[in-house]
Amino acid sequence: MENNKKRKKRRNYQYHAITFKLSKGQYRSLRNYCKARKTTPIKLIKSNIARFITAYEYEVPQELYVTENQLQLFDDDEIMN
Repeated sequence: MENNKKRKKRRNYQYHAITFKLSKGQYRSLRNYCKARKTTPIKLIKSNIARFITAYEYEVPQELYVTENQLQLFDDDEIMN
């Protein structure tokens, strides 16, 4: 009798809602694009931000942080020469 085996416990997922506003034209454009591509706005948005929401869950590399001298046109080595 294999029915007596315990089932695996389902993992509890936590979700967080994020909201933002679109203008009437932006929303209409989004709706039309999704209709043409046969997708939903949520799937479209998630696929476009996937590289940001999957790669940095625990730690962000130091080079991605904004520094005080954000506008640096030349390397320090080029200035010295």
